[in-house]
Amino acid sequence: MKPARALLILLGVLIGLAIALGVLQALAVKVPQSLHALWWGALLVLLGAALVDALRLRKLPSPRLERLLPGNLPLGRWSEVRLCLHHAYAQPLTLAVFDHVADGMAFEHLPQRIDLRPGEQTQLSYRVRPLLRGHFSFTRCEIDLPSPLGLWRARRYLALPGATRVYPDFARLYGAQLMAVDDWLSQLGVRQRPRRGLGLEFHQLREFRDGDSLRQIDWKATARKRTPIAREYQDERDQQIVFLLDCGRRMRSQDGELAHFDHALNACLLLSYVALRQGDAVGLATFAGEQQHFLAPVKGQAQLNVLLNAVYDLRSTLQPADFAAAADSLLVRQRRRALVVLVSNLREEDDEELLRAVKRIGRHHRVLVASLREEVLDSLRHTPVEDLATAMSYCGTVDYLNARAGLHERLAAHKVPVLDARPSELGPQLVSRYLAWKKAGVL
Repeated sequence: MKPARALLILLGVLIGLAIALGVLQALAVKVPQSLHALWWGALLVLLGAALVDALRLRKLPSPRLERLLPGNLPLGRWSEVRLCLHHAYAQPLTLAVFDHVADGMAFEHLPQRIDLRPGEQTQLSYRVRPLLRGHFSFTRCEIDLPSPLGLWRARRYLALPGATRVYPDFARLYGAQLMAVDDWLSQLGVRQRPRRGLGLEFHQLREFRDGDSLRQIDWKATARKRTPIAREYQDERDQQIVFLLDCGRRMRSQDGELAHFDHALNACLLLSYVALRQGDAVGLATFAGEQQHFLAPVKGQAQLNVLLNAVYDLRSTLQPADFAAAADSLLVRQRRRALVVLVSNLREEDDEELLRAVKRIGRHHRVLVASLREEVLDSLRHTPVEDLATAMSYCGTVDYLNARAGLHERLAAHKVPVLDARPSELGPQLVSRYLAWKKAGVL
């Protein structure tokens, strides 16, 4: 409990009057004794009122708070949190409220001053933006409660436990259900190549049409119907995709507000959504983390929720990437042929170890290596050279990019597909490559 501004002002006025009276006495100016008595009376009244007001404030009950917190929050997006205040005050009251937001979240519109009126329930709202994924706990809320006469203010901490989970930016994924898949993909900048030839999976029988090839004719059905009947094929819908995600120290590089690891998770979830809509199965394996996670490929839209719950609290570590161990673990767990998407931030020193691991995986699976490229490298490469510092930065950037390109070329020479992308563009490029391979029937 601390004195309010009104009490400090009144005390200041009385102290000022006392100083003025003292100065007049020092200057031998005759001051009526009634003024001294009046001053003492005012001081005693103020002290008595302050004491009574403090006792009333101590007995004043705190309002009951209720926090309406979403159970799931998207990383990096603003979300609304509501506080409901229930009270039984007989007089209007103005108080300040501050909710103790969990660490790792930015917030707006806190603290707030609200008016409580008798017989009414009051609500306030503020916004939070998670900066990290994982599980977050809210513990308490703080209020600044004024006394009935406004002479004191009491800071009270009210226990108000709450919890929420911060997932990768899934709002974009679920929002896509409101539009057609093709329109949605085009809005993301995904380009689909035309199919080469026919699909590989039988779809249905139909009447022969102009443009159909003779090999599509089903001669048995034609004989029964006495009219040309053609087989219609579609893209295979029973394929499997496994993401092999690097959780090591390289993925801690920061581009904007998100680390490479978060960009990689968003890209994997984006491709998972598309693949699941296409009827394929999606799984996940991690390496270079504190714990090795493996989710077997499963079909169906429910698998997206399983993936979200599996990765929302994943953290990148300071451990180096061990591609050989990752390949061993994957080959033991994933027996059926699948498209393995290895997502990492490649370095020149990965040459031999990475190549051996990818070639081992490639004997049983189709492999795609996705390498994230730092946004700052492109910026430095296009920065005008004006002095020695910028010249050294430019030369270092070009040398690094050339070494990186050399690694990619060596992988491509061994027929290992490499996708080199900036973090913000990784998702659409993965989807483009997946759809192109699927339509070409090379998965």
